[in-house]
Amino acid sequence: MPLPSDHPRLRKRPFSEGELIADGLIHAIAILAAIVGLAVLIGLVVARHGGVEITATIVYGFALLAMLGFSCAYNLVPASDLKWILRRFDHSAIYLMIAGTYTPLITLFDDGVWAWTLAIVVWTGAVVGIIVKLALPGRFDKLSIIAYVLLGLVVLAAIEPMNRSLPTASVVLVAVGGGLYISGIAFYLWKSLKFHNAIWHGFVVSAVFCHFAAITTAMVATSA
Repeated sequence: MPLPSDHPRLRKRPFSEGELIADGLIHAIAILAAIVGLAVLIGLVVARHGGVEITATIVYGFALLAMLGFSCAYNLVPASDLKWILRRFDHSAIYLMIAGTYTPLITLFDDGVWAWTLAIVVWTGAVVGIIVKLALPGRFDKLSIIAYVLLGLVVLAAIEPMNRSLPTASVVLVAVGGGLYISGIAFYLWKSLKFHNAIWHGFVVSAVFCHFAAITTAMVATSA
């Protein structure tokens, strides 16, 4: 299903060659860093933890690479039917990334009730969001931005068990990463700004780095 004929994305100005190169470099650096970082992280988790934490970290790694990969493909492919198909997966992967980032941290919670509750809420929200993005592309784009933010902020409801279970550094890094994601939305929406898409993705990559550091710190500081 293509985008609706009146969708504002179809009226968006085309990016210049310089903008595309900048965006491509940001994605390339992020993907390469993610591959190397995930290899190190999974090795650390295998050495310190059991099957649950290892599986959760692999889920996180898959979500991270899916988000970066689909974002790179969608943003760099010229306007075409393929681009609009990739758009669905790009936007769906954001939900996957949010839930995937929660997952390894949740496994370290001391309170099992909080861990399971948070996991169910976040993954249910992510699955619903993915279904909507795949089945109804372009129909609820403005609402989906709010949904992304709200799903990311669900962690505030579990701030107490998170503070008890995770190192302070991890909690701070999670908060900083969330702040970067939210701050970057302003540049995502600022369509007339030159390089706005590359700037937005710069915020995304910075937030990803913070959350990766939060997960790594938490996994290293604890053991099974």
